[in-house]
Amino acid sequence: MTGANQGIGAATARALAARGVAVLCAYLRPSGSREGSGEGDTPDPSHTADPYHAARSVDGEEVAAEIRRAGGRAEAFEADLADPAVPGRLFDLAEDRLGPVDILVNNASGWIQDTFTPDPADRFDRPLRPVTAETWSRQFSVDAMAPALLIGELARRHRARGAGWGRIVGLTSGGELGFPGEVSYGAAKAAQTDYTLSAAAELAGLGITANVVRPPVTDTGWVTDEVRRFVASSPTHFHVADPAEVAKTIVFLASDDAALITGNVITLR
Repeated sequence: MTGANQGIGAATARALAARGVAVLCAYLRPSGSREGSGEGDTPDPSHTADPYHAARSVDGEEVAAEIRRAGGRAEAFEADLADPAVPGRLFDLAEDRLGPVDILVNNASGWIQDTFTPDPADRFDRPLRPVTAETWSRQFSVDAMAPALLIGELARRHRARGAGWGRIVGLTSGGELGFPGEVSYGAAKAAQTDYTLSAAAELAGLGITANVVRPPVTDTGWVTDEVRRFVASSPTHFHVADPAEVAKTIVFLASDDAALITGNVITLR
C-alpha cells in the first residue's frame, strides 16, 4: 500500500487490516517534515501553511502502530518512489516481515500543480507553477513509473512462486479534457491507468485482477469551504467524500467477491 500515511491510503490500510490483511504502509513525507533526511520532495515555501502539506507530513508508523494496536499486522517504511530501486526493496521488506505480496494498491502521488498558463494560483487560491522538466519528472516518476515497476515486481514474484490469486488497484483522477491546473498530475494518472488496464489483460491468466478507482473530491486535508461550495454547485460532482468511503471500494476490489471485476476504471461520485 503506497501513500499509506494519510488520506485514502491510510484509510485503506486500516480497512484492509481489519479484514485480516497484513499491510506494508509505504509512504514519504515532504522533505521539510523529515528531520535529518535529504531525500524526497524539494521543499516548497508555499506549502508551509498548507493543510494538505501538513496532512502528508504524518509519519506512516502512526498508521502501522494503530493497526497493530487493533490486533492487525502492519509495518511502515518511508521511501521515495521516484527512486527506481525502491519497488524491489518494498517487496523484499514485505516478504521478509509480512509474507508474499498478493495485493498491490498504487495510491501514492508526487502531486504538483503545474500549468501551461501564466496564472499564479487556481480558483481555490492554491499556488500554480509552470510545466517544467522538473515538475514532469517528479510527477511521472511517482505516479506512473513507480506503479509500473511495482506491478512488474508483483507479476514477476507471483509467477516465481506459482501463485494463483492477486489484486492490483490503482487510483486515478482527471477527466475528458485532462486536468487543467494540474496538467502533469492528470497526465501521469492517465499513464498509470493504462499500465493497470494492460496488467488486467496480461496477468489475467495468473489469477490477478487489475482495476482503477477514480474517487470523487475527497477530503484528504485540502478541501476548504470554497471547494465544498464548488462541489455543491457542480452538475458532475455530487458530494465530498471521506477517505474511508473510498477505501470501501478499494477493499472490495481486493476481495474474493470481486473475482470477475477486472480491467475497469470505476468512477465514484
